[in-house]
Amino acid sequence: MASAARSAPLPESGSALVEDPRFQEILQRSRSLTQKILDSIADTHSSCIHTETLKLDSSDIGRFSTMATNIGIPPAPVLTAVSENFTLETGLRVMHDGLQLHQGLLSSIAPRLAEKDKVVALMSDVRDLKIQIAKMQKMNQSHIAAPPTSGSVELRLPGEFEVQVAAHLTLVQLQAFSWDVARCLRSLDRSTGDDNQS
Repeated sequence: MASAARSAPLPESGSALVEDPRFQEILQRSRSLTQKILDSIADTHSSCIHTETLKLDSSDIGRFSTMATNIGIPPAPVLTAVSENFTLETGLRVMHDGLQLHQGLLSSIAPRLAEKDKVVALMSDVRDLKIQIAKMQKMNQSHIAAPPTSGSVELRLPGEFEVQVAAHLTLVQLQAFSWDVARCLRSLDRSTGDDNQS
């Protein structure tokens, strides 16, 4: 996953919007929801993943790349800090698209899980964050509405092991993407001086 550790000055077109108090209010709600998602991923993982070899903090995630392809899990879009080369509009679109992807993945997996309560709660938080990002997109004067894309993702889950792997990979990918979202949102936050910290 790409990291957005430091923010560059915003291009003139995005700077005024980011300074808007309404934008900052939505941004604060978005940061809070992102942290809530990050905080709940470990509990969600332990509630629904019962295969011993599937650990959330495992460093051998690469060994499942072929299985991810076979199951049909697309990679998350790459999110970086807003800069001259990665505009505010692009950043908001990538955040929205990535959240929609993960909401669709969780929606496809949840019906196949024995324990789904925490997955359903996590899906609600992802949906709520996606709504906040859409509000920021709407405020962006240069935002041109993209055609709506389907939130559903068709996964090939023939057995319980594939369901477990799909849930595991989705949560690992959502965690990494959410860290990138958190860094990107922090870089836009004007309420504190931490936007230049990693």
